[in-house]
Amino acid sequence: METLEREPGVSPDGRTVVFFLSSRGRDIECAITRDALEQHFWVQPGDSELRVLKAFTDGRKRIVAVAERKMLTHRGERVMLTAADFGVRK
Repeated sequence: METLEREPGVSPDGRTVVFFLSSRGRDIECAITRDALEQHFWVQPGDSELRVLKAFTDGRKRIVAVAERKMLTHRGERVMLTAADFGVRK
């Protein structure tokens, strides 16, 4: 699996950051919720799209690793990452 060249983007409703991974020649849409970014990647309520995308970029390796693991169980379907996918915040 590898990350595609497409840049991640904030969804129109602002609730997720959408990104794509490539698996077996197919582009798989993935998304991480803003809640997950707030709980695990230092995004604050009310932060701008630019700040949300910076947090995604800063946490990209961890986010992609979790997405890749989840892709294995979802067999080519869209992957949605939530705060629960990153464990309990301490």
